[in-house]
Amino acid sequence: SRIDVSGLWGAVEGLAISAVESPRGSIALLGHLFGFDAVESEGVIRFVMRGAAPVATLSTSDLVAGSGEPFELVRGQETELPRVLKWQVSRSDEEYDLASVEARRGVADSARTETGSFPVAVPPEEAERWCRRSLQERWIGRERASFSVPPSRLAIDPADVIALSHDGRTLLYRVEAAGDGTARRFDLVRVDREVYDLPPGPVRASALARPVVLGSVDGFLMDLPQLRESEAAHQPLVAAVASPWPGKIAVYRSPEVDGFALLQTFRGRIRHGVLAAALGAGPLGLFDLGNEILVDMVHGKLASVSDTGLFGGANVFAVETPAGWEILQAATATLVSPGRYRLTRLLRGQYGTEDGMVASLAAGARFCVIDSTVQRAPIPLSELGLRINWRVGPAALPVADDTFDGFAFTARGRGLKSWSPAHLEDPSRTGYAGGNLTLRWKRRDRALLADSWETQDVPMAEASQAWEVDIMSGASVLRTLEAATTEVLYSAAQQAADWGSALAPGGTLKVRIVQLSAVVGRGVPLIVTLNL
Repeated sequence: SRIDVSGLWGAVEGLAISAVESPRGSIALLGHLFGFDAVESEGVIRFVMRGAAPVATLSTSDLVAGSGEPFELVRGQETELPRVLKWQVSRSDEEYDLASVEARRGVADSARTETGSFPVAVPPEEAERWCRRSLQERWIGRERASFSVPPSRLAIDPADVIALSHDGRTLLYRVEAAGDGTARRFDLVRVDREVYDLPPGPVRASALARPVVLGSVDGFLMDLPQLRESEAAHQPLVAAVASPWPGKIAVYRSPEVDGFALLQTFRGRIRHGVLAAALGAGPLGLFDLGNEILVDMVHGKLASVSDTGLFGGANVFAVETPAGWEILQAATATLVSPGRYRLTRLLRGQYGTEDGMVASLAAGARFCVIDSTVQRAPIPLSELGLRINWRVGPAALPVADDTFDGFAFTARGRGLKSWSPAHLEDPSRTGYAGGNLTLRWKRRDRALLADSWETQDVPMAEASQAWEVDIMSGASVLRTLEAATTEVLYSAAQQAADWGSALAPGGTLKVRIVQLSAVVGRGVPLIVTLNL
């Protein structure tokens, strides 16, 4: 009963109140946009639309002397007013996408542009009407008046419109404030009723987005060596393939078939493809100039790099093989047809993955570019060796959605696995004459600093050295020798126990040498058949 809204019209299609504010603040925003005022009259709060007809017509003879000048007219500076008004609102006929509207004054002594952003949902054509009305209100309202009337005019309230005849013309003014004393003093602003009857702007056709249908995701993990210092060596790499790309991928895991917990999300879309032709084995430690990789890229492009860039870590690829993953690099990438590249000048078995190389890798094998888009799965060290169920899919959908890829994976901590040694001495070159046999080799290390040319000795990732040397007879192990350095003695007595007699010059000996990791045990083996 104390609030009168009968003078309002219009509809609020959407209003966002994103902070704690008073109702007065929210109503003031609507008043600015719709063009209405709130006034108190006779104990009632009345809401009145602007543009009403005048309630009285006055001339200068109807005015009285008050505390100030009996009659004042003020005109504001045009340079203080905006020539262009730009607003930003949300479209109510779309998914609340932003829309910009503006109003311009054709001729004005002002170059100012004012902008505003309002948390309302409205059709753009209606917002344009509001914007034009607001700009014209500002320019018409630069003329203000102040005068006093006798107590007989007490019925005139703030927000009422008065027609004032002065100097041969009659202008409309809206009362902004009223003060009572011996006379009733009004502060007024000039108005024009036509401003409040403007047509809406041109209709802007809505462009509702089609419902996004997300395809199935192919998620997978790669147990690869450590590639960057910032990575945890034991954590596998996680990647996903999907078309269309959902934008954000969620990774869940659980030791059970349910109860999946979110592990991480990522946006990186990997560059990937499949081999278009078979790939044979190649040499290690030097350029493979005999093989080439023909790959059909599903997503992403490839480019050639210089040898300096190659040695600096550019063009690193991972190829899935029956033995695991082989990391390789290629200096030259040639586009031979849309999406198909020929990679040459190869470096094989990089980062200690020579055990992933196979004699002949068939076409169709998965091919991935290893760059910053491939993320490490942040699993704890205690999870190594455990079979964990994983689900990888669009982050916008629940974990049980059919688009998610579910699979089991056991992380082995390949990044903690010691690399194979190198340069095992051949006894035939040292003139082996029978008797005790000393085997010597060079240590390689998985530490990334081990690739530096500046260090005096190869850094070691393990706290101490521990080696095992298997004496082989075909695929069988006759004896395992242990060593704490990069050499071991195979005595004549041990030879006689294993072979019936000491080994003689001209024979052969097959050995397998591995370095031990304190966490994951045996590393990548070096298997060599020696000539005695």
